Amino acid sequence: MPFLKDPLAILALLMLNIIIAEQLAKLPYLRAVGTALLVIIITAITANLGLIPASTNAPPLYEGIFSYIAPISIFYLLLTVNLKGLKRAGTPMVVNFFIGVVGTMVGVIVAMRVVGGPKGFGPLFYAVGGMFTGTHTGGSSNLNAIALHYGVNKAGNVYAAAIATDNIVTALWMGVTLLLPPFLNRFVPRRLATSLSAEETRRYEQEANEQINDVEAVNPQDLALLIGLGVSALYGAQLVAEAVPSIPKILVLTSLALLLAQLPGIQRLRGVRVVSIFCIYLFLAVIGAYCDLAALVNDGQLALTMLTFVSISVPIHALFQFGIGGLLKQDWDLLSIASQANIGGSASCLALSKSLKRPDLHLPGILAGALGNAIGTYCGLLVAEYLRTMSFA
Repeated sequence: MPFLKDPLAILALLMLNIIIAEQLAKLPYLRAVGTALLVIIITAITANLGLIPASTNAPPLYEGIFSYIAPISIFYLLLTVNLKGLKRAGTPMVVNFFIGVVGTMVGVIVAMRVVGGPKGFGPLFYAVGGMFTGTHTGGSSNLNAIALHYGVNKAGNVYAAAIATDNIVTALWMGVTLLLPPFLNRFVPRRLATSLSAEETRRYEQEANEQINDVEAVNPQDLALLIGLGVSALYGAQLVAEAVPSIPKILVLTSLALLLAQLPGIQRLRGVRVVSIFCIYLFLAVIGAYCDLAALVNDGQLALTMLTFVSISVPIHALFQFGIGGLLKQDWDLLSIASQANIGGSASCLALSKSLKRPDLHLPGILAGALGNAIGTYCGLLVAEYLRTMSFA
């Protein structure tokens, strides 16, 4: 029996785990791991030590977080996607981003065929394919949306393996996209000359940092507006899904968030990013509680299959991104950042453009990542349903 049984005590420990994960993520040797994965690991440890309930005796609190907090967190995150601002990303960035999206979708389908679908990942293989399509289209919020829709969040070991693999790929791909442009420029020079003043560079960096800043000043009215908007949207999505069962609830919620995000009043709301990130961390903490560490350690085959899967899907994405982009005579730096917008999302795009010393690509990369957040769930559901119909005999 778990040491803590009262929902309030369990919730308090989950909050403590989030705080510990945030502090650990600031350490140089754990920064690459990230808060999200650390939250899962720390909560998995506390659950397996018997401090809080695990999946076998999950309390109603966990189901409440899965049912309400998790989908609302995705809704809040998508409220930050202003599609009107995409024109500032520029046509080359947007076009090459979509080339990368097609490469991701093709790569996932081919990789799933290679690993054998249900033989490699079990009955939820199609959902795993959708999750990786979503996250490699624009970020982990898409992975979470697909996981919630298909119930992968309750298959703790599969979900944890997917999160860990995604983090590994994002870190490795940062290195690849950093090294590729200078290597390719050596043989096929394509870097566009940029001559920005110090003032222009400072302005570009300030705009980019504002796009991904997770520190905001909020007041009670801001929180009331946000919470009211979130619960109303979730209730509305549930009503639509009940009236038209063929439409997934998460798709209704995603579409509603994107529509609202284009309204000037919604764009001025404060605290959206902070609240969404907090809700995501709380959701991931419960995912950790569902992880059976003994089974995860023993199931080395799952981890090996997942690594094999991404070692096929991501290179195919790269072949599309750099192959077609190269034929179109695109700037290698731009192609790398467009690829990073797919695989890693907005924050890693900014880190890459800074490393490549391309302040002119700071904002375009972040906006491409935002576009990925907007369409990733749709792409993931499309690929998942296609995989569902495939024959793996």
